Amino acid sequence: MPGSLKEALTWRLLSQVVPLLQAVMTHKPAGPPDGGWGWVVAAAAFAVNGLSYGLLRSLGLALPDLAEHFDRSAQDTAWVSALALAVQQAASPVGSALSTRWGARPVVMVGGVLTSLGFVFSAFARSLLHLYLGLGVLAGSGWALVFAPALGTLSRYFSRRRVLAVGLALTGNGASSLLLAPALQLLLDNFGWRGALLLLGAITLHLTPCGALLRPLALPGDPLGPPRSPLAALGLGLFTRRAFLVFALGTALVGGGYFVPYVHLAPHALDRGLGGYGAVLVVAVAAVGDAGARLLCGWLADQGWVPLPRLLAMFGALTGLGLLAVGLVPVVGNEESWGGPLLAAAGAYGLSAGSYAPLVFGVLPGLVGVGGVVQATGLVMMLMSLGGLLGPPLSGFLRDETGDFTASFLVCSSFILSGSFIYMGLPSALPSCRPASRPDTPPPKRGELLPNPQVALLPPGGPHSTLDSTC
Repeated sequence: MPGSLKEALTWRLLSQVVPLLQAVMTHKPAGPPDGGWGWVVAAAAFAVNGLSYGLLRSLGLALPDLAEHFDRSAQDTAWVSALALAVQQAASPVGSALSTRWGARPVVMVGGVLTSLGFVFSAFARSLLHLYLGLGVLAGSGWALVFAPALGTLSRYFSRRRVLAVGLALTGNGASSLLLAPALQLLLDNFGWRGALLLLGAITLHLTPCGALLRPLALPGDPLGPPRSPLAALGLGLFTRRAFLVFALGTALVGGGYFVPYVHLAPHALDRGLGGYGAVLVVAVAAVGDAGARLLCGWLADQGWVPLPRLLAMFGALTGLGLLAVGLVPVVGNEESWGGPLLAAAGAYGLSAGSYAPLVFGVLPGLVGVGGVVQATGLVMMLMSLGGLLGPPLSGFLRDETGDFTASFLVCSSFILSGSFIYMGLPSALPSCRPASRPDTPPPKRGELLPNPQVALLPPGGPHSTLDSTC
């Protein structure tokens, strides 16, 4: 056999065998397993969400004690939670980028250690500046490293039930608030705010084993390498797309009011005449409504009965109206009262806010396509961090000026209603008698980090039934 022919046959054989060996060594499945270890990842993401956003929501119970100890105003102490929330969201793109480079498991484990250290450091604070650095910067940075990688890993394990799985993980927020709110009040009563923060440092250390459960999953279509430049990694070119620009502006406005109840719902209940445990009950009712609505809305989004942008605008508006009702509740007679009207308003707010949360993650891939979903998530979370940074301090300022939180909740509800009005500019957000136009970008494919909106955006008639004929 001639040498040239032998070499050609050898190279042809290697070209067929090597890809097979690489596929066997990397163990890439044909697609997301839609279960299996994915349910373990869902449980880990549930705990991560509870120990981040759920703990942030309950942390408002400690703000009156901090204001009294340091003899500072409600506006000053509100910056503690506002900084933690703003840093958590603004630095979330860093967590996503690091998990892309080194994997979600080590990034989330390091984030758990940083969060715990932030609480332990804050327990020995001698001024509000120490709390700003400990809870705001250090713990906020730790939370930034855990939330996005955990949610992204979970979404990679599911395809057909992805929205439901993400909604299940997001219920960790409400469930954690339901458990941590009375527990934190009990710790404050028995150990003071220093002892409570120290014990919360031990609790948040459980984020580390949650990160250890995030087993990496390689899927077909994964990028071969990271973006070539920082600008490409940030995805600033997405702002040239009208749909994403509308969504980003609306979400930034919603963020200005959405996180205010995380900080000031419990102090508002105290101002309305409820006792400490009455305020805890108000927070718990809102948390239960929030958790249940996230599951229900996740299931609803999977059915595809209503276009997802329309659901987003609708539940965003209901969240603003619920916050408006919370602010208008009258003062109760005495501390022994259960505060029925405030409980009802808090429950309505929790239901609407919980329904809004999974829709933000569900609608985004359909607006920017599969290629820009990760960058778009980071940009939107950064925009929401501006609202999270400005909303609670503005609420505290209005409380100091007016003597209660009524004006605070009214102004913040106007932010949410304004953002929901802007959502009406999204494709399919408003009913139309003519065929709905398809987005400029292709629909997302399986294996993305966020829920697949194909099921939610298409009508129940199937992929070829695109008429939205309701007027």
